[in-house]
Amino acid sequence: MNTGSKSTVVVVTWRGRAHVGQCLDALRKQRPHRLLVVDNASDDGTARVLAEHPSEPEVLRLPRNLGYAGGVQRALRRVETEYVAWLNDDARPDADWLETLEAALDSCPEAAAVASRLYGADGTVSRGVRLTVTGHGTDTAEPQRVFGFCGGAVLLRTAALREVGGVPASFFCYYEDTDTSWRLRLAGHGILPTTAGCAHTPGTSSAPGSARFHLWNERNRLVTLLRCAPARIAAREVLRFGAITAALPLRRLRGTAVPEAANFRVPLRLRVLGQLLARLPRTLRQRRRVTARSVVDRRRVWNRWSEAGRHQNRLPEAEPP
Repeated sequence: MNTGSKSTVVVVTWRGRAHVGQCLDALRKQRPHRLLVVDNASDDGTARVLAEHPSEPEVLRLPRNLGYAGGVQRALRRVETEYVAWLNDDARPDADWLETLEAALDSCPEAAAVASRLYGADGTVSRGVRLTVTGHGTDTAEPQRVFGFCGGAVLLRTAALREVGGVPASFFCYYEDTDTSWRLRLAGHGILPTTAGCAHTPGTSSAPGSARFHLWNERNRLVTLLRCAPARIAAREVLRFGAITAALPLRRLRGTAVPEAANFRVPLRLRVLGQLLARLPRTLRQRRRVTARSVVDRRRVWNRWSEAGRHQNRLPEAEPP
């Protein structure tokens, strides 16, 4: 461990034998840092790759797979540096990645997180997350304005992350970055885009488009809204999800075209609603804790950062949070 470093880089891996070595190779080119790899009970030889890699990473091997969110949250307990980076095991940061991120946080005390410029082999670029009119957190290539960061490669102030409650470990995977970004915004912190480059191959472990992907994605979006969004928006989107679920069988009976994606399958959507209902008491308690830590009204954050607010569909801000 590099005790004189400013940042801890947390890499969460699961069955990453084929690609985690390339991530660690790229991290060897970074400025000095502490490297902590969370191995989510991999059973494919990942442990051997980590043990034999010349970077000699500190490894936290978990007895079961806690997902990306659970792995980062477990690692946070061990972080003692001023900054903490989240990095996907299929990411390969440019040589100046960490230096650029640290310089951005050093120069902007009001910012709690700085996002990376993630680029794919297909030419896609993400500089962070934008907030849609329906409360979806989705990638944006806009270079000057981001609502939040993509959790695939980001640097955060450790103290600020802990102050807003850390990482939502129960999400397992997806929306932990949007949820954390939202709570940081509510707590009055800034989030900045940067030029810090990182090659990324998304979905190596989770198969985007699969039923499992859509289950996590839909459930966690609604939980994020219930935790962070204005009550009117959260209620509207939960009701919208339920109404679409109820309408799908009728649309099929009438011969109306229905998308083939897994998130339009009624059994999956019923699972989402069932899990949402089971979590509701805990989620509402979490909402109250988010409110207690907030210094910015939920409506103000929504109006400033959502696409609804930017298109004059604003909520009144005079009401209590």
